Amino acid sequence: MSELIPLMVQGEPIAAPVVARHGPLMDGFGRVHNNLRISVTDRCNLRCVYCMPEEVVFMDRAEILSFEEATHFVRVAAPLGIDKIRLTGGEPLMRRDLARLVRMLVGIPGIRDVGLTTNGLLLAEHAQALYDAGLRRINISLDTLDPQRFREVARRDGLDRVLEGIAAAKKAGFHPIKVNAVTIRGVTDMDVVPLARYAREHGLEMRFIEYMPIGAETWEREKVYFAHEILEQIEGAICPLIPAADYDPSAPAMGFVYTDGVGKVGMIASVSRPFCLSCNRLRLTAEGKLRNCLFALNEVDVRPYLRGRCDDAALAEVIRRNVSEKWEGHEINTARFVKPLRTMHAIGG
Repeated sequence: MSELIPLMVQGEPIAAPVVARHGPLMDGFGRVHNNLRISVTDRCNLRCVYCMPEEVVFMDRAEILSFEEATHFVRVAAPLGIDKIRLTGGEPLMRRDLARLVRMLVGIPGIRDVGLTTNGLLLAEHAQALYDAGLRRINISLDTLDPQRFREVARRDGLDRVLEGIAAAKKAGFHPIKVNAVTIRGVTDMDVVPLARYAREHGLEMRFIEYMPIGAETWEREKVYFAHEILEQIEGAICPLIPAADYDPSAPAMGFVYTDGVGKVGMIASVSRPFCLSCNRLRLTAEGKLRNCLFALNEVDVRPYLRGRCDDAALAEVIRRNVSEKWEGHEINTARFVKPLRTMHAIGG
């Protein structure tokens, strides 16, 4: 039987939850965690309205985990059950020589999957190197095909560069390539059908994300364009959709396929249909804070375990404890919801 570590509050033990020293990374609700998102930088070359303020002070580079430190964390986490990694930011391709980190991560025993989420602006020049390093999954953010709306949402130009990045990813051999679009009522809801058509024509998997209260300076719930509305819009203009046979309940996206067999669409309905009860993810911020939920109000600093005198046993216990303390869900749709102080770019998408 696994040895259990009682949790402490102000030095006093509490009855539950308890932390298992052995076995899978499981929280108090029975959710097993195998998925780690690592933010490699908080810097970004866009200023998307749903992600970050237009004026922002980035962290000092000395605070950011080195590739060696991030890899060390994964070497400790992998034996605990982490086998899937996604690199995020900020914009991860702003981190110099990211392919080196990919190569380091794919070489860790137990790691079976390394992915990347990028805005695509720098992808054309890095796609082949990333693929050669062992990266196989890639998600590219693209909210609109209209240059003016791209500028309004991203507060920067760059649509042509994103499209070039998608083409470069296809040429390098990435498959499937997923395109992520945040759909905001009255802002980008008119882009749903053009994006869905573009994805079908280019062999991409389109994923639509409901507008969430995490990155915007001021979040307006009435701007949430719900997943069922997106589906109705696509079906009315393109083709009926049915649930995908390979649906993974632990994945954030509900998958659908066109009935004519041409293409796949994913819906990330974080507001209208939260997937908290099947969540299997942890997050490591660029400066080394471990978060058990995107909307977590608390985080634990693991950088001291990675710099100077490394203590792998203590770090493993911290990881287990962080998972065990995970709440049931973020409660976006209740009066109890509290918006995190950190915006998306500082947490990691």
